[in-house]
Amino acid sequence: MGIACIRSETGFDVTVYFIGETVMRKYIKTLLVLLALFSSATLWAEPAGNKEVVLTGKIVDQENNPLIGVTIYFPQFATGTITVDDGTFKMKRLPATKITLQISCVGYKTKTESVDLSSLRCVTIAMEPAVVEMSKIVVTGLSKASIYSRSPAPMSYISNDQLTRTPSTNIIDAIASQPGISQITTGSGISKPVIRGLGYNRVAVISDGVRQEGQQWGDEHGIEIDENAVNHVEILKGPASLAYGSDALAGVINMISDPVLPIGAIQGHVITDYQTNNGLAGYSVDMAGNDEGLSWSVRASGKMAHDYHNRYDGYVAGSGYQENSLSGSLALVRSWGYTKLLLSAYHLKPGIVEGERDSLSGKFLEDYAVGPNTLGSKIASDHDLKSYSLKTPYQQIHHYKIVSSSNFVLGEGNLKAILGYQQNQRQEFGNALNPNQYGLYFKLNSLTYDVGYTMPNQGVFTTSVGVNGMYQNSENKGTEFLIPAYHLFDFGSYVMTQASWDKLTLSGGIRYDRRQIHADDLFLDKDEKQVAASAPGAEKKFTAFQSSFSSVSGSVGLNYQLVDGLNTSLNVSRGFRAPNAAELGANGVHEGTMRYEIGNPSLKAENSLQFDYGVRYSSLHVSAEANLFYNHISNYIYARKLMTVAGKDSIVDLQSNVPAYKYTQGNANLYGTEISVDIHPHPFDWLHFENTFSFVRAIQSNATDSTKYLPFTPPARYTSELRATSIRLTRNIDHVFFSVEAEHYFAQNDVYSAYQTETPTPEYTLLNCGMGGDWTVNGKTLFSLYFNVQNLTDAAYQSHLSRLKYLPENYATGRTGVYNMGRNFSLKLIIPINIRSAGY
Repeated sequence: MGIACIRSETGFDVTVYFIGETVMRKYIKTLLVLLALFSSATLWAEPAGNKEVVLTGKIVDQENNPLIGVTIYFPQFATGTITVDDGTFKMKRLPATKITLQISCVGYKTKTESVDLSSLRCVTIAMEPAVVEMSKIVVTGLSKASIYSRSPAPMSYISNDQLTRTPSTNIIDAIASQPGISQITTGSGISKPVIRGLGYNRVAVISDGVRQEGQQWGDEHGIEIDENAVNHVEILKGPASLAYGSDALAGVINMISDPVLPIGAIQGHVITDYQTNNGLAGYSVDMAGNDEGLSWSVRASGKMAHDYHNRYDGYVAGSGYQENSLSGSLALVRSWGYTKLLLSAYHLKPGIVEGERDSLSGKFLEDYAVGPNTLGSKIASDHDLKSYSLKTPYQQIHHYKIVSSSNFVLGEGNLKAILGYQQNQRQEFGNALNPNQYGLYFKLNSLTYDVGYTMPNQGVFTTSVGVNGMYQNSENKGTEFLIPAYHLFDFGSYVMTQASWDKLTLSGGIRYDRRQIHADDLFLDKDEKQVAASAPGAEKKFTAFQSSFSSVSGSVGLNYQLVDGLNTSLNVSRGFRAPNAAELGANGVHEGTMRYEIGNPSLKAENSLQFDYGVRYSSLHVSAEANLFYNHISNYIYARKLMTVAGKDSIVDLQSNVPAYKYTQGNANLYGTEISVDIHPHPFDWLHFENTFSFVRAIQSNATDSTKYLPFTPPARYTSELRATSIRLTRNIDHVFFSVEAEHYFAQNDVYSAYQTETPTPEYTLLNCGMGGDWTVNGKTLFSLYFNVQNLTDAAYQSHLSRLKYLPENYATGRTGVYNMGRNFSLKLIIPINIRSAGY
């Protein structure tokens, strides 16, 4: 029923556009309908014949003392519970079969235990002390949940504590400090993830179990996810994740929301956030509950920011933004598994920084209507620059998502079924004479499906098989046109397996992908309005094309424990990415990037072959990790600036007067390293001196000096942080942390300098500091308060991955482009709401 509704509103019919694959389309469509109906039905009708059991247990330390507040999580059911005052716990409605428990507690190693409930109903588990948590569970497209230190694939884990105490302006900003992770920014409100020098459609962002689809090809298109709704983040670096296929060539960023509360609990939070540099004011309110396995959650979030400030540019006109989101979920957990329905609506309204300034004063200009048909320009006033009301140009994005996610226990195996529908509406407003009239308007409908089966263990082997993919329909609804309307169908199937012995872990798999994209013709009249091909004076804007791409991917890796606390790993993986619609067919002015973009329908798919080697070490005093990687990419796609024979910018559209860029490709080699060392001298376990270094070098094969290096390659980065954590200052002030951090970005001189596409960036250092903690009464937290200062010295700098770096020159100072945000103080307050605690 849900599928039929979607088809009637958006015109989804996957059999219309791809003649020759009708049988496959009908099969997939029927499968999706059955999944939707079955997932919906299980919310209200519980399958019969499942024997329910109750698991009780006790969590203790090495001296057999009970541990209170330990989290026991059941990955197969997306739920959990906590231990009470005597260290015991109870979990109802479990199946009489083998299940996995994940036990975690601050100051102790995370443990996983396999329990056969057909014969065992009570367990006692002893926890081992750990100064640094190096054994987090990471579920990132492997065949089973994997211990961090035992995984052959390179990973990063960002905990909820890290996200909470890190000041940020969006979710990507919050994770970009991880080694090997960077962000392409357009001001403070828009960030795109980069993994080891690769971004855009090469990074798959997963949220609520489905990949986020919101026109990722655009330079200034951010990620439509509420950062407050993310509990923790798992990052898989490289193409080893066979569960996602195309668009995961660089890796996967898996954003995981809060788990289902324990039975009986009704809890929530009120979060407020304020930042001084751009006046950012944010809030988030959430509530969740669980009544005998029927759980629910609701969340409302919002933020607004005026233009940000730095000491070279002053307040940067057009850099303000507004963001609002609303989400809710309903889930049912029973002995047969769980099913969950999630709905979310996200709205982002960011300004567009154009960088035009007065030639004498160097102050930013803004357009205004002098009369009905006359456009004027004036210096932006302080009132306008500090106003939360956005002026043209700006974007407006609406993103709607519905996800049905289920996991069914079938004997000792599991069947997962995830069906997602997303609609992304992206508009650009650029005419001050008519500020409510959009120019570009993309409407993207995406239907994703993912069905996988984890087989019963065969000895030490765990194997998963599955099929997944998506159907997309993109429409041009505006008065300006950049990419053609298109229809896309994507199908993939995979087999993955993992085997674990005492010291050795092996993993591997193989995947087949096929993607087909069909773009439509578009004809315009002399007034640039869409007309039929037969209309008098009609000129072709886009030429229809149909492209097909297919590939076989795979990975194999091993992890070996040399001695206690020391592991080494090796992984080899092959990835695949099909060109996107913009790379194949763009033809128009992109206001957000200030350039004319030209696609290339003859582009081939990218294929990568990556080698990873890592060493992880953890002891009482030191924890360290080092990763080396080499990645060869065939047919790497990028945009380069076009020049005239006179060596000047090629101008296709005289009215806009912006340079033209065309997509091209070549072979590329990327290699680098990520190193982290954390010194935590025992018995001063609360003190950490953490240092990280990351470096990537990206080179084109058989290229000239000016075209040798790939554009938008992040510079080498070194960070050093001294942090004191989990300090109890007084009877009422607990879990206090203090931190001082230096981030040094080395000069990036290895740039794609041909045709003035990219320019070098000098080195710079940012100093940051922070503190925070909980105010408690009788062991209960009343509120948590966090205070941070970023860029303490107010350094004026340009990130190499900032797109504002290439805006026009300020003739008053001789500086080109716009600089990043200056000194910023932030204050975050979190108030927990505990209406009812978990009970037996």
